[in-house]
Parts: sequence; C-alpha cells; structure tokens
Amino acid sequence: MSTVADRPLAGKVAVVTGGSRGAGRGIALELGAAGATVFVSGRSSGAERPPEYDRLLGASGMRTLPGTIEETAEAVTRAGGRGVPVRCDHTKEEEVLALFAQVEREGGPLDLLVNNAWGGNSLRIGQEPFWEQPMEHWDGMFDRGVRNHIVASRAAAPMFIRQRHGLIVTVSFWDRDKYVGNMFYDLAKAAMNRLAFGLAQELRPHGVASVALSPGWMRTELVLAGFEGGEERWREHPQLARTESPRYAGRGVVALAADPKVMDKTGGVYRVGDLAREYGFTDVDGRTVPPFEM
Repeated sequence: MSTVADRPLAGKVAVVTGGSRGAGRGIALELGAAGATVFVSGRSSGAERPPEYDRLLGASGMRTLPGTIEETAEAVTRAGGRGVPVRCDHTKEEEVLALFAQVEREGGPLDLLVNNAWGGNSLRIGQEPFWEQPMEHWDGMFDRGVRNHIVASRAAAPMFIRQRHGLIVTVSFWDRDKYVGNMFYDLAKAAMNRLAFGLAQELRPHGVASVALSPGWMRTELVLAGFEGGEERWREHPQLARTESPRYAGRGVVALAADPKVMDKTGGVYRVGDLAREYGFTDVDGRTVPPFEM
C-alpha cells in the first residue's frame, strides 16, 4: 500500500515544458512517481519532430531523435501519476496560452511549473571565442530558451496568484559564478538564474515561490549517444564517472515541491547535489552524486 511519503505530490498538478527527453523527461517521471498529474509539453510528438535537430543527429550518428511527449506522458502514468501530452511550441505565445488554458480546464489548480524548454540543445556549444561563434547561439539560447521561460511564467502567474500558492522551477546551471567557457551559454544561464530571482520578488507577496535548479552533468539521451551501451553500460566509460541521471534532477524538484517551507528558498539557485544532501534523496543507482563543479 502506498503512503503519503511514497506519493507526496498525489493530487498535485504540474506542467513540465520540454518534457520529451533529457532533464524534462527525468523530472516528469519523478513527479509521476510522486503521484502528480503532469502535463508534458514540447514539440517532439509522434506526428512531428523539431527540424533543427537534423544537423545534431547527423553529427551524433543517430538516425532519429529519441523521445516524444507521448512517450514521456505514458511513462509518467506507468510510474504512478497521470501523464498528459500537449504539443506546444514554446516560442509561440498563443500556443503557450492554449496549453495553460487546457491545464486549467482539465487539470484543476496548477501547483508547479517546471521551465525546461531550451533551444540550446540543438546547437554545438564549443569553446571558441565569442567573436568566432554564430549569432545562431543567441537565437537558440535566448529566443528559444530564456524567452520560453518568460512566456510560460507569464501564462502561469495569474493562475498561481488567484489561488495564492504555487512553485516555479527554472532548470538552469550555476557553478558559484565561475565562467563556464562559452559566452552565450554563460550569459543565458545567468539570465535564467536572474529570471528566477526576479519572479521570486514579484510573486512572493502572493505566496508563490520561484527557484532555479542546477543539475550536474546529466546522462541524457544525446550525451549517451556517443557511448556504446547507453544507460545500461555507462559505468564502463570512465568519462561518465561524474555524471548523474536526469531523474536525479527530478527528485530535486519533487523535494522542493513537497517542502511546506519552500518559500524560504524563493529566489535562490540550488544545485541538485546540494539538495540531495539536504533532503536525503539519491540518484536512481543509490549514489548521492555531489554537485557538479567546473
């Protein structure tokens, strides 16, 4: 028999943007395992895949892009929650508004928004100096990254304010203000962290919390594409020793969403490894993976 401790988010409703693969999928699955209804949004569906990944697929040797919103939603349901796939291009405000209207119509009060839709995954992010990098990096990381989070937060905020509770988690990266080696990436992640801080200031009077979440080096589908054996055999590759599964971040989100004192954390940036030590959760293999550091 399941208990409240097993399903701390039973009856809660969440939206996870960019939930087809990677961190979004891992977060959605853990929310489902905690009992939540999860609206999984993104552009990768059974009927359509994002075209900008074609170049990355060619470089990685993969024939097709792994993961769809339907597959993630089905996995959420199998995990013990309720998964609802919603095709949504998060660069288009009208589609985002339609997503949250559907959530309000079908799901009830919204408890959690996970801002994860990120246009940088389709780019090759190298270490070249900024003047040698294409302005396409701005388009992917800001127009299809930071802006996505702002648009979704604007759509969700009135719902949270009406009910005077809610949590926004923005998936980002932070390593204690070190330079991450790529100016566009560094700038975009700093903007996301500051976005979470700004949302916290404006939403705090309404009882709504906002935090940024910083996973470490995750074994996403695209990361594993270059290593034989995939997730089942990652331990055979010394290069992956410092990695964590995407579900580790998901367990961090569950811990935050289930914390009755999460308002004490509003405005902050939290590394998953630090949250694991604070809340006592582990990765799927039982390890407490320390925070990733440059």
